Amino acid sequence: MSALDELPPLRDVIRRHGLSAQKSLGQNFLLDLNLTGRIARASGPLEGATVVEVGPGPGGLTRALLALGAKRVIAIERDQRCLDALAEVSDHYPGRLEVISGDALKVDVRPLVGDGEVRVVANLPYNIATLLLIGWLSTDPWPPWFASLTLMFQKEVAERIVAAPGSKAYGRLAVLAGWRTTARIAFDVAPSAFVPPPKVTSSVVHLVPRAEPLPCALSALEKVTEAAFGQRRKMLRQSLKSLGVDTAALLAATGVEETARAEEIDVAGFVRLANAFVQLKAGTPADQAAR
Repeated sequence: MSALDELPPLRDVIRRHGLSAQKSLGQNFLLDLNLTGRIARASGPLEGATVVEVGPGPGGLTRALLALGAKRVIAIERDQRCLDALAEVSDHYPGRLEVISGDALKVDVRPLVGDGEVRVVANLPYNIATLLLIGWLSTDPWPPWFASLTLMFQKEVAERIVAAPGSKAYGRLAVLAGWRTTARIAFDVAPSAFVPPPKVTSSVVHLVPRAEPLPCALSALEKVTEAAFGQRRKMLRQSLKSLGVDTAALLAATGVEETARAEEIDVAGFVRLANAFVQLKAGTPADQAAR
C-alpha cells in the first residue's frame, strides 16, 4: 500500500511528527498497511462511496480507504498533533479528504456527508468505542444515514455486540445491535499489529442496518433491557418490577415465562416486552397490549 500511494511509511510519519500514542485518547496506531487495507475492504466496495472515519491518527486506514477508491473520506480527529500528518494525505488526494478537528462524540457529520452511499469505517479509540456505536445504533429516523459500520473494538466488546441469546456475552448491546442491524465479526487483530500493542486482542465488526427492524420505540426497548439485564441473574418477574407496571400482566401479554431470565429472551421477545410496556404504561389492558 505504501508503494501504491507513494506516501512515506507510517513509522517515518509518526517519527517525523512526534506522534506517540496517547493512552488518555484511547490511541493504538495501526502501522501495517496490508492490515488497514483489509479493514477497508471488509466494509464493502468503496468506489463512489463517502466514508466517515473516527480517530484516523497518522492516517494509515485513511490512506487505505482513499487508495481503494473512496470518493471522499471525512475524518474526525481530536488529537491536533495528527493534523499535519493528515494534511500530507489530503495533499496527495486533492479534494478527497476532509479532516474535522473535534470530538467524535460531539460532531454531527450528517450535514456533511451529502447524497450517495455513506460507510463508517474506523479503528475506534477504545475509550469511546461503545458510546459511539450506541449513538449510531440509536439514530432516528431509521434506516440511518449510513449503509454500514465497519469498526474495530476490543474482542470482548465485539463478542458482546454479536452475542446470541443464552451466551454469557448476550446483553443490552447485543439486543440493540441485533434489533437494528445484522452484525458479524469479520476477523480478529493481534495486539502486535498496534503501536503501542494493547493487552487484548481486537476484532473488526461489520454491521449492516436492517431496512425494517421490528416496530418498537427505542426508549422503551432501552428501559426494558436495562431493567432485565440490570439484574440478569434474577427471573424476569422480579427484575422487571422496576418498570412500574404490573409485571405479571406484562409477561402474560407477551407470552414470556415469568421464570425466564434476561439472557434467555431473543430480540423479538424484548421487542414484544417493550411494546407491551408502552401500552400498559398508558393504561391499556394487558390483553390489548399483547396484540
